[in-house]
Amino acid sequence: MRGGARAANLPAMTLVYDEAGTGAPVLLLHSSVCDRRMWDDQVPALVAAGFRTIRCDLRAFGDTPVSREPYRNIDDVRDLLDALGLDRLSVVGSSYGGGVALEFAATWPQRVDSLLLLCPAVPGIEPDPTQRAFGAREDELIEAGDVAGAVVLNVDTWLGPDADEATRQRVATMQRRSFDVQLAAGDEMVNPTTPDIDLTRITARTLAVSGGHDLAGFRTGAAEAARLIPDAQHRELSWAGHFPNLERPAETNDLIQEFLAGTGS
Repeated sequence: MRGGARAANLPAMTLVYDEAGTGAPVLLLHSSVCDRRMWDDQVPALVAAGFRTIRCDLRAFGDTPVSREPYRNIDDVRDLLDALGLDRLSVVGSSYGGGVALEFAATWPQRVDSLLLLCPAVPGIEPDPTQRAFGAREDELIEAGDVAGAVVLNVDTWLGPDADEATRQRVATMQRRSFDVQLAAGDEMVNPTTPDIDLTRITARTLAVSGGHDLAGFRTGAAEAARLIPDAQHRELSWAGHFPNLERPAETNDLIQEFLAGTGS
């Protein structure tokens, strides 16, 4: 990486990011269970394939602090890309990051060439009963002060059967970091404002991926995104949970590279 982690000075905020490689630019946006480290297995592969690869920690995740003022994630992403001199690029988003990617591509369609969504959080898709039960249980554990229990709950819920123990520990480490950062801020932390968007405005070549072992709401969301975005495609990975890039890195790397190169579905 070019000097390791950097900080992009944005209005009222600093996003921490990494940049590596040269060539066609691609931005990686992380899940809310993880941070930019979730792409550790993807960055070297993308660089070797000839891509300039950028990944950042959104506010309240990883090394980027929480916000105490109103903000939108898409404005942070836009400002980061402006600071890097990138007018147009490809975007890969996982879960929460997939939702941010959709918001960005619908708000500024001229800036996104290709859009790859891994089990995205799609605006307008209501949580399924299992997801609501998960949220309620997570709240109970946090309120009881059992942060470790909440971490285990997230690992058990979101990783599919192909995740090994090392992968489970990686996710646990990232999730614990997010909890620690966010809980330390308490009531001072402000959550992002999400814009109203029209997915039919997206012009990027789009592939929405779902996991056969993921929660129903996310599987529905990926299919619905592919239905609404013009000419988008949907692909379900029968083996995957919520994080295919963590569960089968090599296979997901091939999928990402083929799609970005225009040779995949």
